[in-house]
Amino acid sequence: MASYTLKINNQLHEVEATPDMPLLWVLRDLLGLTGTKYGCGKALCGTCTVHVDGLPMRSCIVTIDGLADKSITTIEGLGDNKLHPVQKAWMEEDVPQCGYCQSGQIMSAVALLESNPNPSDEDIDAAMAGNICRCGTYVRIRRAIKKAAKLS
Repeated sequence: MASYTLKINNQLHEVEATPDMPLLWVLRDLLGLTGTKYGCGKALCGTCTVHVDGLPMRSCIVTIDGLADKSITTIEGLGDNKLHPVQKAWMEEDVPQCGYCQSGQIMSAVALLESNPNPSDEDIDAAMAGNICRCGTYVRIRRAIKKAAKLS
């Protein structure tokens, strides 16, 4: 076990963990930030997506030992205590069905719009390809991303 100080959602958190502990388990089990979900554990589904220094990362495979100087943002950290434009669009377009994958979907959509504020359908498909929605709400996801681009 080692002690780590992590910057998560603009707050410093001190945690005790093994160096190989995935960020997902630090967030959920050690810090109680349960908005980030466990999906496959192999970075294939996108359910556990968070931002590390602004880039979307799969928290199930990113280990704590390389995160000391990084800024981590989870779904709980979007919007500074108000809804982020992507979250607003998600609600307006009634995107979630079961909702399980949605925090990862939203985090990927936010990263897309930060790098490309006016994405085409092809841009959206490429950026969101690693996020699986078992309910198949892809049409609503695309609509919400386009709406969020206008809200931003």
